[in-house]
Amino acid sequence: MNTNNESADTARRRIALVVAVAVVIVLLLALWRVVTAVDEGGEQQASASSTTSQTSGKQDEDEKKKDASSSPTTPDKVESPAPKETPVDEIGKEAKPAKSDLIQVQRISGELSPKSVVASDRGQVFAQNMMYTHTMSVFTAAGALQKTISDTVELADFGIKGHPGQSQGAPVEMAFSPDGGTAWVSNYSMYGQNFLPEGADACAGPQGISNSYLYKIDTKSLQIEDAIEVGAVPKYVAATPDGKQVLVTNWCSMDLSVVDVEKGKTVKTIPLGGDNPRGIEVTDDSKTAYVALMGSDHTVKVDLASGDVTDFVSTGDGPRHLVLSPDGTYLYITNNGANTISKVDAKSGEVVDTASVGNRPRSMTISPDGAAVYAVNYDDSTMSKILTDDMEVVQTVQTDAHPIGITYEPTKKRVWVACYGGTILVFDDAHEKK
Repeated sequence: MNTNNESADTARRRIALVVAVAVVIVLLLALWRVVTAVDEGGEQQASASSTTSQTSGKQDEDEKKKDASSSPTTPDKVESPAPKETPVDEIGKEAKPAKSDLIQVQRISGELSPKSVVASDRGQVFAQNMMYTHTMSVFTAAGALQKTISDTVELADFGIKGHPGQSQGAPVEMAFSPDGGTAWVSNYSMYGQNFLPEGADACAGPQGISNSYLYKIDTKSLQIEDAIEVGAVPKYVAATPDGKQVLVTNWCSMDLSVVDVEKGKTVKTIPLGGDNPRGIEVTDDSKTAYVALMGSDHTVKVDLASGDVTDFVSTGDGPRHLVLSPDGTYLYITNNGANTISKVDAKSGEVVDTASVGNRPRSMTISPDGAAVYAVNYDDSTMSKILTDDMEVVQTVQTDAHPIGITYEPTKKRVWVACYGGTILVFDDAHEKK
């Protein structure tokens, strides 16, 4: 009996030991799984944190790039500081162009006789002062005078023969290259050795009129880098959106100069079939140009590849300035003799609507969202703001004498008006009036 009891006890102990070992093994496996899960979770969390950090860093970098591309140009030094802004008591809450009010905030004066004023997307503003001062004035978006550029050149420096010594121009209009790196400036006339008497809008004279030149200006160094021969009494300038060509309307030779940017020369001259061409707009694909024939009371369409010119639309007496809506759907035309602005379907040429404005509307600009156009009325010394949706004139503001040029400066959302009497007025258009 004792032997059997001992055997039973031994068996029980063995069973208990096996069970204990099994329990320990199970516990160890469970503990290993927990530790592994924690480690894996930590690795996943670290990986997610790293990914989030990398994504956040990329977003920050993209934001910085976006901010840099939309921030205004800030030069290291300026010739004169921006004029003090007028009291802003009238400025209310922020608003888009469809709801905002024009509020004058600055008057810029000095050695100015501006025929045109043009702003880049980066907030650099060029004013062209004709033969009265033989200069171009370059401003920051804040209104500081960055530099006054003389129009005096030695054409021989650009490989041009026949005009030894110094020559002067008469800056009239300009256009920025799509990247803002180049300013293309037309000269109404040239003065110097072997040039005929200065050009004139009458396009008449016993000796005729010399061809003039288009200046190429680097917008960083603000130096004239080239001069390219165009036609007689050049007026408006437009750079094609692809940056490959620059177009110039020649008032007295009544044609369109097509300048190849890479070659640095006029590669084509297109007769326009009408008198006194002026305003130009180019479609986004850089294939078609619209040109206003101010002396022939209609606007033509130009195929830039073939040079074919077709009648597009007649909107009234003296079509002068053209702007396309940002989406290319509509073409807006100032009619200088009819005192109107026309809204035209850019494909069909159908006149969709017309707004009556002040006396002798000259130049025009458009808000970046296309909600409003702004036109200067030369004889009335006013500026009109028109909503493009229904062509309602929602505001008319007084300017200095003979407003002639206008541009929308996008970095500060302001409208600049060049007045021929020698001033530039700056209007805020990003707020409602209190």
